[in-house]
Amino acid sequence: MKQRLTRMPGKMKGTLRGACAPKSFKYATWGLISGSLSILAIIAVTEMAGFPLLIGSFGASAVLLFGANDSPLAQPRNLVGGHLISAIAAVVIVALFGSNPYTISLAVGVAIFLMYLTGTTHPPGGATALIGAQGHAGFAFVLVPVLAGVLILLAVALITNNVVHHRQYPKHWI
Repeated sequence: MKQRLTRMPGKMKGTLRGACAPKSFKYATWGLISGSLSILAIIAVTEMAGFPLLIGSFGASAVLLFGANDSPLAQPRNLVGGHLISAIAAVVIVALFGSNPYTISLAVGVAIFLMYLTGTTHPPGGATALIGAQGHAGFAFVLVPVLAGVLILLAVALITNNVVHHRQYPKHWI
């Protein structure tokens, strides 16, 4: 253990500046439009349905879907699977142990563990687990808002990322 601790500072070194992909005003503008449309679509369905579908983690998913749509973390398997697995983890933890600081943190940890094992890692899923555990979520949370909201995000991503010539989504489904 002592050897591991003494090696840690060396492992934390990195270059001062990393490589950055070239910036594209066109890509950034389309991200602005698509991201805004995706959240607006969730809000519109919320108003029509009469119950809330918008949770904070969907904003983070929009960043991946419309700002880094080529990322493996933004692909449909990760988007849908990551949110659903995280929501289920939160619901189970809350059902078994209630909601408190320890179970909220455990829900996030379990979500990470399960997303990794299932190949569905989607960073906003951690926020979904946190939101669910903090909000004392019951099983309905998995369907509404999580599944409903994720499917709206996916539908908007499929349309807006493929209507233009400079994007293609998804790179793979599974």
